[in-house]
Amino acid sequence: MRGIVYTGEKAAVTEGLDVREPGPNEVKVKMVAAGVCHSDVSVINGTIPWPSPAVLGHEGAGVVAEVGNLVRSVAPGDHVVCTTLANCGACAACSTGHPTWCRQSMGNMSQPFTLDGKPAWNFAASSYFAEYTVVSEIQTVKIPDDVPLTSACLIGCGVVTGVGAVLNRAKVAYGQTAVVFGVGGVGLNVIQGLRIAGARRIIAIDTVPAKEALARQFGATDFIDARDTDVVKEVRRLEPFSAEKESGIMGAGGVDWAFECVGHPALARQALEMLDWGGNVVLVGVPGPTAELQAPIWLFNHVDRGVMGCRYGSIRPHADIPMLVGLYQSGRLLLDELVTATYPLDEFETVVADMHEGKLARGVLTF
Repeated sequence: MRGIVYTGEKAAVTEGLDVREPGPNEVKVKMVAAGVCHSDVSVINGTIPWPSPAVLGHEGAGVVAEVGNLVRSVAPGDHVVCTTLANCGACAACSTGHPTWCRQSMGNMSQPFTLDGKPAWNFAASSYFAEYTVVSEIQTVKIPDDVPLTSACLIGCGVVTGVGAVLNRAKVAYGQTAVVFGVGGVGLNVIQGLRIAGARRIIAIDTVPAKEALARQFGATDFIDARDTDVVKEVRRLEPFSAEKESGIMGAGGVDWAFECVGHPALARQALEMLDWGGNVVLVGVPGPTAELQAPIWLFNHVDRGVMGCRYGSIRPHADIPMLVGLYQSGRLLLDELVTATYPLDEFETVVADMHEGKLARGVLTF
């Protein structure tokens, strides 16, 4: 079996992989398509510490190959979106509709693979950059056979993270205003989540001007090129306190929401400074483990501003993924348009290079 393995120094397509048979509550999936996400690259460059050797990939879709004897929700031949959330399904958090709060869903590291006969780690309870993988039943969500798997694979991470940040975590109200830092795979889904929610103004910010057309296609009303622009001043110009001045007392004026999708503390601070009273920053991007956010407390407590984290779009996979598929089928959620290009597994280095050069909304590996 072939897959992309992180060796501790680099990641490359490797032969000699094998994966164990599924346990009673597990599913073996034949992978068909997998999106390439910055989190995979973050393992390779050391931003996310991970043991090696490890099979990468955490955004995928495929066809069920085998199931354990206790599995009931899927069967061999079913088309499935695979998630990274290996929650228990029975704790207080899971039972109240908050599976991303499940303590058992964090740090799920195991060695279901072997590489040349020696144990190899999974990544993010997933490992979708392999021809076959084994995951828990709760991580597989059946979808209609007519939904292209090259598009459906993106639901499993980028789409649920972005759209979920808007609909589940922020619960953006109709007519509110928002800024989105970073027009990548997640940022585009925040933008279309805001469009679906009915946001009045959606301001996209990026350092790559060529992304403006894509941002507007997904729902942005405005685009700011951050290379040579005071982005806080520009946002306040677009959403001023009044016709006479951009900012009022205690920073009044600005937007209701700011979504930081890059994972950089300086951008989170800028996001704070462009909020109106009662506004909130949603931290979606993942920086290194030692990154810190510093800001005066008065920015928060005098005017009801806030900062909230968002893990994996606060997703409820078995409710949200069918809902997102329905939005796609009705034309309200753009999936096919997210796939800039597909690549065979052997071109992993090419898709990573294209991603770094800003050429892609999302690149998808096919098996």
